[in-house]
Amino acid sequence: VVVVVVVVMALTSARWTARPTRCEGVRVGRMPWRETRRRKASTPRPRHVAAMVFTGIVQGTAEVERVTGVDDFRTMTLRFPAKATDGAQIGGSVALNGTCLTIVDQKEDLMTFDVIEETLQKTNLGELEQGHYVNFERAARFGDEIGGHCVSGHVHAKGVITEKEMTDSNARYSVQLPRGWIKYVMPKGFIAVDGCSLTVGEVGEDTFNLYLIPETLRVTTLGGKGPGDSVNIEIDGQTQAIVDTIEKYLELNLDTKIKNMY
Repeated sequence: VVVVVVVVMALTSARWTARPTRCEGVRVGRMPWRETRRRKASTPRPRHVAAMVFTGIVQGTAEVERVTGVDDFRTMTLRFPAKATDGAQIGGSVALNGTCLTIVDQKEDLMTFDVIEETLQKTNLGELEQGHYVNFERAARFGDEIGGHCVSGHVHAKGVITEKEMTDSNARYSVQLPRGWIKYVMPKGFIAVDGCSLTVGEVGEDTFNLYLIPETLRVTTLGGKGPGDSVNIEIDGQTQAIVDTIEKYLELNLDTKIKNMY
């Protein structure tokens, strides 16, 4: 089992640097090997070939300016803080509440995104209306500080806040997950909640606790959320890969041993 864990960690670690990612149908990744070989060393590398990844360090909140469309497809325009859209380009990526979306229009401090049915159903973006706020993070670039952990922007599930307890120094949130997801949540492990890279506290049968400092409550939308509110959850990719691999390994070997007994 130890050997399996080491191999899986090596493979998943390599994935972050070598594997391109997809964001609402837009593929961004490294240039093909042959094309890279042909490019002269003195030629500047295009900006769009940087591997797309987020860090879970929310850069602020954006206000929903308008929402148009129907249940299975919507277009959302959001107003961002001053200078937050500097350098943004159509086709670029932004994480909204931890959900990776593609910029389809940009003008001054406004950016527009198309949201498909799957995203509307599986995330809390389907609950957004004019005047609501979301956490945002622009895609990281090579050389940026990774202050949180590697986040893909692919939400796994929606959780529901069941408890909120405020103290003088922090806030404790209890979040309930849909069936089957709690096995990937480990005490002191990473988890992304509405795009925020956070450390897991205690873990129960289908819930886990978070402890948030005042700065997180101030900078993100989590400070305004309470019991009954939904949050987007992205499980740590390496943890998921290790748990799934060990489960399959044990299942296969236990089945073989049981068959050999008869």
